[in-house]
Amino acid sequence: MGSIGYARVSTLEQNADLQHAALRAAGCDRIFTDHGVSGTRASRSELDKLLDHLRAGDEVVVWKLDRLGRNTRNLLALIDELEHRGVHFRSVTEGISTTGSMGRAMLTVMSAFAQLERDQLAERARAGMAIAAEHGWKAGRRKITIAHAKVKRTRDLKAQGLAPTDIGKIIGASRATVYRYLSIGTNDKP
Repeated sequence: MGSIGYARVSTLEQNADLQHAALRAAGCDRIFTDHGVSGTRASRSELDKLLDHLRAGDEVVVWKLDRLGRNTRNLLALIDELEHRGVHFRSVTEGISTTGSMGRAMLTVMSAFAQLERDQLAERARAGMAIAAEHGWKAGRRKITIAHAKVKRTRDLKAQGLAPTDIGKIIGASRATVYRYLSIGTNDKP
């Protein structure tokens, strides 16, 4: 029986150090962390491991409610599952705990606001894309070509025999990005 932390970051470029520090300060001995995973997904590898690890009397602690989930239905279903298994839940930032009826009510309200925030973000993104289309602007990221400086640097470092992980550290990119840079131009038809 103990406090077990769960942390999540949405992209591989982000880190969970702030969350880990807060969870350790909240008394968590063990922390499960998902990297590069959306909070809208109900199933996540580290969250699934956490759920397998839990025993009655344990407490799941998160830094902030939206780290556990961004979808109200999934979030409330997860909290219900925890309660059914005799596991408590606590959010450090919001001060929410399922040990009392007021905490459970606040959890429902806060999860609804997390969903609202996500929905509003999606609406703003769609509106921005519509405005861009009206003005003939291209939305999204710029296309990275073989002429891009980082692509050239990646290829030079690879030619020198460096491993993709090492190249990523040098150019400040993930290993997946290094592979993507190396593949640019290889599938193009002459």
